[in-house]
Amino acid sequence: MAAVLQEKKIRVSRVGKQPIPIPVGVNVTINDQQVALKGKNGSAEIRIHPWVSIQQEGNELKVAPKVLTNDAKYRAMTGTMRALLNNLVIGVSRGFERKLQLVGVGYRAQAQGNLLNLALGFSHPVEFKAPEGITIQTPAPTEIIVRGVDKQQVGEVAAQIRAYRPPEPYKGKGVRYADETIILKEAKKK
Repeated sequence: MAAVLQEKKIRVSRVGKQPIPIPVGVNVTINDQQVALKGKNGSAEIRIHPWVSIQQEGNELKVAPKVLTNDAKYRAMTGTMRALLNNLVIGVSRGFERKLQLVGVGYRAQAQGNLLNLALGFSHPVEFKAPEGITIQTPAPTEIIVRGVDKQQVGEVAAQIRAYRPPEPYKGKGVRYADETIILKEAKKK
C-alpha cells in the first residue's frame, strides 16, 4: 500500500498514517466496516466510514483511505477515523476519567451507585443519574470523578454535571473541572 501511495504522490493525513498500537489484553474483531474492541475496562464498537479501510497487522491497526486521491475530505476522514479508533483502544485498555471540584460553602456531592446527589446552594437537592457505561465516584465531599470507556461520553457527562452550577466570575463558586482556571472579575467599587 505504501508503494502505491508514493507512486501516485498521494498525500495522507499525518494523523491517519500513524498505526494504532494494540495493547496486551485488548481483542480486536474487524467485520467489514464494523470494529469491536474488548479489554479489561469493557467493550466498545465503532462503525468505520465507507471512505476508510482498516486492517490489522500483528499488534497494530492501520487505517488508510479507500479512494486514492488528493481530495482533502478523504484525508480528513482517514485522520478522524484513526483518532476515534485510537480513543476506543485507550478506553477499553486504560479508560478515561474527568475530575470535577465543588467550590462554595455547603456544596457537597455524594455518589450512591449510579446516582449522584448534589447540594449546590439551591433550595432543593440535585440528583444526576449516570448513563450506562459511566461510573461516578466521590472520594471527598467536594470532589467528583467521572470514569468510562468512551472519551466523548465521559466529557459529556462531566459537562452536564458542571452545567448545574458553572463557576461564577466574582468568587469562583460552583462546579469546575479540576484543571480549570477561573479568571475572577473585580467587584464593583463605590
